[in-house]
Amino acid sequence: MRNSSSVLRSGLTVAVAALPLALAAVPAVAAPGISVSTTGSTVSVTTSSCTQINGSWGTASLLTSSQGSFAQGRQVTLSGTSTSQSAAWSNVSPGTYTVIVVCSDGTTAGTQSVVVSTAPSPSRSASPSASPSRGVMGGVGGSATDYGTVTLVAGGTLVGAGLLGTAWYLRRRNKPYRL
Repeated sequence: MRNSSSVLRSGLTVAVAALPLALAAVPAVAAPGISVSTTGSTVSVTTSSCTQINGSWGTASLLTSSQGSFAQGRQVTLSGTSTSQSAAWSNVSPGTYTVIVVCSDGTTAGTQSVVVSTAPSPSRSASPSASPSRGVMGGVGGSATDYGTVTLVAGGTLVGAGLLGTAWYLRRRNKPYRL
């Protein structure tokens, strides 16, 4: 019984800890009728609330925090079909903006705030490349130099002579001293 109550308590603790994360994962709900998104320095709005009157769907306006009315913002005419209308603004500076959509019949389809952040700096991604033909060629010094056969044979001879000299010295040292 003791184990089940601790499991229940830890389960509740995890559920309570996960609640803010679950609430944060829910996308921000816009005002009924519009959806605003940003990609880099471009802000776009879509709606399905407007009807076409005299060939016009309506107008969308992008207001900065210092602008107070629809007429003061950057206005763009909505384009689209009877199921979806949209507008976009490019080269928008970083900051907080308000998007207002007014249909051609004079009704407001919705209002939503949006934050445009600075464009991320380009990041380098690892791309696959062909393997070097002579190995990794890492290290310090002449490890990337391609030595000829004579140099390699001479080096091998020196290493072999060093090993033979070391073996002779250690073997001779183990023998008792004789007169």
